[in-house]
Amino acid sequence: MKHDFDRIIDRKNTLCIKHDPAARGMPADVLPLWVADMDFAAPPCVVDALVERSRHGIFGYSNINGEYFDILRDWFLRRHGWRVEREWLLLTPGVVNAVYLAVRALTAPGDGVIVMQPVYYPFAASVRDTGRKLVVSELAIGADGRYEADMADFEAKIAENGVKAFILCSPHNPGGRVWTRGELKRMGDICLRHGVTVIADEIHQDIVFGGRRHAVFADVDPAFASIAVTCTAPSKTFNLAGLQLSNIFAADGGLRRRLEAECRSAGMSQPGVMGIVSCMAAYAGGEEWLAELLAYLDGNISFLEGALGKLAPRVRLMRPEGTYLAWLDFRGLGMSAGQLDSFVANRAKLWLNSGYTFGESGTGFMRLNAACPRSILEEAADRLCAAVAEQG
Repeated sequence: MKHDFDRIIDRKNTLCIKHDPAARGMPADVLPLWVADMDFAAPPCVVDALVERSRHGIFGYSNINGEYFDILRDWFLRRHGWRVEREWLLLTPGVVNAVYLAVRALTAPGDGVIVMQPVYYPFAASVRDTGRKLVVSELAIGADGRYEADMADFEAKIAENGVKAFILCSPHNPGGRVWTRGELKRMGDICLRHGVTVIADEIHQDIVFGGRRHAVFADVDPAFASIAVTCTAPSKTFNLAGLQLSNIFAADGGLRRRLEAECRSAGMSQPGVMGIVSCMAAYAGGEEWLAELLAYLDGNISFLEGALGKLAPRVRLMRPEGTYLAWLDFRGLGMSAGQLDSFVANRAKLWLNSGYTFGESGTGFMRLNAACPRSILEEAADRLCAAVAEQG
């Protein structure tokens, strides 16, 4: 590989939340494999562009131009077969911010908003924090050991609860499913029948494995563009989360105007210049780096699958089809949620995300971030295997 993903970069004392266990009450000697950023340096093209812009020395108000959009348009067309138009685009500081804005803009207090749990925990928070009604359709684990959407339950919950919006996670976090076009078509058809707007978090769209290709929900059926808000960002793909820039697309003029009004009411205006610079550099010059990253991440997941295979059925890995997040099923250990938290942090000395934070059906699971040098993952597997063996 041209790029060295095995290099360990010390992130302590860099204002990095991922590597600051004391601030969150964790033991000092845990391996941090929780929050979803990567322990790899961003692509050299991004670093070079940021350094060059820094040397300019002035960081005043900035905005995007035609070149910015052209780079985005080419990326989405080339990578996902999705043709976007400039008027569809809104910029926000992040996808979570965009989800909150969309919930406020496209629903009213008391309206039902549906999610498929277990799922990324800010979705539920965005519903509760804005005074909407959280409606949950539980995912089921299929015969292949991966999550499936229960379409009958999904439609019934929508009809019974007057649901106005669906927050879709695609690819799925934490389970790693890359939803097929057929699955997305069934979801979208249900939403069309019931007048439900779809807020699609597609932030992990570039991180897919095994020859799969992410399907943009809004592009699965021409009719879906009229009900979809598509939330994207370069942050997961290129490790740029701290630069606070997301690209949000709404083809429907009515939806877009409501989103724009909500942005104005929140006092949002121009994006930060470093976010603009990094996004342009990443999408214009980061494709070779991304290809090597995907190969490395796939290797990490394969290593983890092999290393933890000996722990089954006490611990099982739900191998991800996309994202760099591994969903570990600890239910075979027979522990309560509190006991499992303590076991993982204090016995295995790992800092993972507790599964119950993703919804009640996540109880007994833990999410592990595999986007780190292989040697770190090897140490994590050794620690976990030793702790489980000691547990008996």
